[in-house]
Amino acid sequence: MSDDVAPGFVRVRLDLSYDGTEFSGWAKQAAGRRTVQGEIEDALRTVTRSATTYELTVAGRTDAGVHARGQVAHVDLPREVWDEHHGKLLKRLAGRLSRDVRVWALREAPSGFNARFSAVWRRYAYRVTDNPGGVDPLLRNHVLWHDWPLDVDAMNEAARGLLGEHDFAAYCKRREGATTIRTLQELSLVRGDDGIITATVRADAFCHNMVRSLIGALLFVGDGHRGAEWPGKVLAAGVRDSAVHVVRPHGLTLEEVGYPADELLAARNKEARNRRTLPGAPGGGCC
Repeated sequence: MSDDVAPGFVRVRLDLSYDGTEFSGWAKQAAGRRTVQGEIEDALRTVTRSATTYELTVAGRTDAGVHARGQVAHVDLPREVWDEHHGKLLKRLAGRLSRDVRVWALREAPSGFNARFSAVWRRYAYRVTDNPGGVDPLLRNHVLWHDWPLDVDAMNEAARGLLGEHDFAAYCKRREGATTIRTLQELSLVRGDDGIITATVRADAFCHNMVRSLIGALLFVGDGHRGAEWPGKVLAAGVRDSAVHVVRPHGLTLEEVGYPADELLAARNKEARNRRTLPGAPGGGCC
């Protein structure tokens, strides 16, 4: 599939963040629901005085209630629109957008860049507290309250058994035609001085509900309902387990998206579009 920018257009990278509390997720939806994509596209159309809505492509499509600190998107704009407006576009967007979404940087993207397919990893954080008194009211939209004491060491032991390339079908909501094979590069938890436990989850990509399902399984280990080996057994079984709960979205934040060096962007873009299989699986193989 070609990802060449159309003649007369320029690809622009946007770095942005948002509080997902009042959004119905990233992607535009029918029935007038408020979404991050819709909000930014409307603002971009307005401040450039364009009759056309220019569609954004995003690194990670977040669900309703999920936040982002380091989201990345791109948009293809006519060269004349970019040349006329780019010097003042950032400030004009700041004046037009609602306070729960910000664009921090706008710049012409290097050749081969695609916000989604050029990414080599996405890093999320999930925050939870087991404080008997609940969550600090000022953090209530960003931290989950778990009303059982949590053993972080046990959770980290369980997490180590999930690292690497696997078929994460047991932790994903299946989508027709989509693979559930992912490489989980990091899954670790740390309790801060404030008692909040932050789980860092990094992978080359994520399937639907994967992070929140993984956290749900680890919480079951942390509070003693399951042993540290249980999440790995669920993974190996390859089917959804009714005991794995998809935790609420408000504790989840997309923190950062990683990209290769500029000269490797086009190759990564092409590689990421290939459907993956595990070694030894039917239809598998290296090439």
